[in-house]
Amino acid sequence: MVQINIDKKTGIFSIIILALVATIVVMAIGSDRHNGLPGMHKNGMHSNNESTSLKLSGTDVMFLQMMIPHHQQAIDISELAITRSKDAELIALARVIRDGQAAEITQMNNWLEEAGADIEMGHMGHDMGGMLTDSELSALNASQGSAFDRLWLEGMTNHHNGALHMTTMISDAQNPTLKLFGQKIIEVQSAQNAQMKTMLSRLG
Repeated sequence: MVQINIDKKTGIFSIIILALVATIVVMAIGSDRHNGLPGMHKNGMHSNNESTSLKLSGTDVMFLQMMIPHHQQAIDISELAITRSKDAELIALARVIRDGQAAEITQMNNWLEEAGADIEMGHMGHDMGGMLTDSELSALNASQGSAFDRLWLEGMTNHHNGALHMTTMISDAQNPTLKLFGQKIIEVQSAQNAQMKTMLSRLG
């Protein structure tokens, strides 16, 4: 009789253990479905490689399509400054602008791809605000020393002013991510403009 009672208890314990294991497995699967999707972080935010089906208005798309080549010119003339200028502060600023706007181009390309929009909107020329003209680029390329530094600072300041004006396109954007992006551009480039104004004063 004692042996039979032990077997019954063992059977009950086994059933309980199996039930607990099954519950844990189900909870783990449920957790994976919510937190373990490819491209998702633990906080539930999508990584840059995961499509978020980003919703953009026509104006939002146009802003991104225009800002990408605008940023690219800033990168190009920043690269020129890094190799041409002898001013340590100017070189450091050019590197910050180059790296910051390159990262923003990557993000803008990702947003357009996620929204199913074209990366380019067609031929834009140099009609976007602040873009250096061919003659201005030629003058910058032909200059040296402090003359180059002054032309670069003036050109980049105007370039930033153009970007700041372009952000008005998304000042009322319904997409909070894009609206925050515009606010970041205003904050960063306004601060850089203030720095460049001081640098121009230093150059005399």
